[in-house]
Amino acid sequence: MQLNDVIYVSDGKIRLADITIEGNIFTHIADREEFPSFEDATGEFGPTLPLVLPGIIDEHIHSREPGMTRKGDLWSETRAAAAGGVTSVMDMPNVVPSTTSIQTWEERMEMGANHAFVNYSFHFGATNTNARLLPELDITRIPSVKLFMGSSTGGMLVDREEALETIFTSSPLPIMAHCEDTSIINANMRALQEKHGDDPAVIYHPQIRSREACIASTSLAIRLATAANAHLHIAHISTAEELDMLAATSQQTPQKPLITAEACIPHLIFSEEDYTLLGTRIKCNPAVKCASDREALRRALSDNRIFTIATDHAPHLLSEKQGGCKTAVSGMPMVQFSLVSMMELVADGVLTLPRMVELMCHNPAHLFEVCGRGFIREGMKADLVMLRPKRWTLTNAQVVSRCGWSPLEGRAFRWEVAETVVNGTPVYRDGQFLTDKNSHAEPLRFRMA
Repeated sequence: MQLNDVIYVSDGKIRLADITIEGNIFTHIADREEFPSFEDATGEFGPTLPLVLPGIIDEHIHSREPGMTRKGDLWSETRAAAAGGVTSVMDMPNVVPSTTSIQTWEERMEMGANHAFVNYSFHFGATNTNARLLPELDITRIPSVKLFMGSSTGGMLVDREEALETIFTSSPLPIMAHCEDTSIINANMRALQEKHGDDPAVIYHPQIRSREACIASTSLAIRLATAANAHLHIAHISTAEELDMLAATSQQTPQKPLITAEACIPHLIFSEEDYTLLGTRIKCNPAVKCASDREALRRALSDNRIFTIATDHAPHLLSEKQGGCKTAVSGMPMVQFSLVSMMELVADGVLTLPRMVELMCHNPAHLFEVCGRGFIREGMKADLVMLRPKRWTLTNAQVVSRCGWSPLEGRAFRWEVAETVVNGTPVYRDGQFLTDKNSHAEPLRFRMA
């Protein structure tokens, strides 16, 4: 496969080049010109040359397989990923049965081999009682230990401090934590129910899944990680106060941060003002909070407090999103439109294009020590996405996820995914899938020399 006269972004640089792919590897990259900024590149060439990025690595998705395949499965949700330029995914353990034993993790790997349309891996779930298994985990095949420090689907809440301490001291892998304090959430729910009935309207969701609940849990996680000298990766951070905590920890370990954070697309593009129009479609955990939190998160994209961007892609049927804070389920499908959403922030000057690539491609590869991916370099796996400038509006008919909806329907975009290549194989082009097989997809490998 030969890509001539393309503008590609990798390693902090924007360059004009010819790229040669043989098999599943970038074999030759002939750089011809480097541009000081994306504006300089587009100013010289306009929209005539393709824009090529490394394939996006989404470290945080919920495919729903097994046990909840009415909402989505590995095939449907990884095809949605491919349509969005995402070439590698890391799937969460709170499925049915939950991925909290070595056997259930092995079974999911078989499902990935059979059904995943892009490169795949599965986080291992911590519980109050399975810490003894953590030293046995294969660190070359598992990205992280997922720890729910707040109530979650799948019954995976870890709420005993002794169990938490054991997890932090015994995990050989990064600990990716969902940080919300369940006791605070439950107290908030009771108080809101007394005022507004058994199922308070969704506008109260940020008061129930409150900033205080996030702050208390994140503070505990940082304390435990610091005491154990463990690598803590805080998932879907949602408040300005948590960002301030990250700034303090980065001063303590500036060279090799042991505490990192992920921002997810919903918290970067929505605010509590959007509940009025979108209602439970944007109900997620942690809750979308106020506009000042969203702006703080956006600023943190460029000052190293945020280390990665992911989606927390969590498809549900619209019938399950009915009701209020108690009955409507939390989560939204996001993986198909994460890249174009972030390109909007690039176009608006929120962050630079090389920084976006760092957050969505390079840093996930660094964080989990993904082998051979996340960059456009000679000798690495040929995962890439090709973008083109085009103004378009998202309609329901474009949604690939099995759940059949997106909270972004009706939103206008300025870039679209023209083509996605996984391991040297073009799999999606101009709105069409190019294959109905998954032989191109590979399991991700980690921490290998």
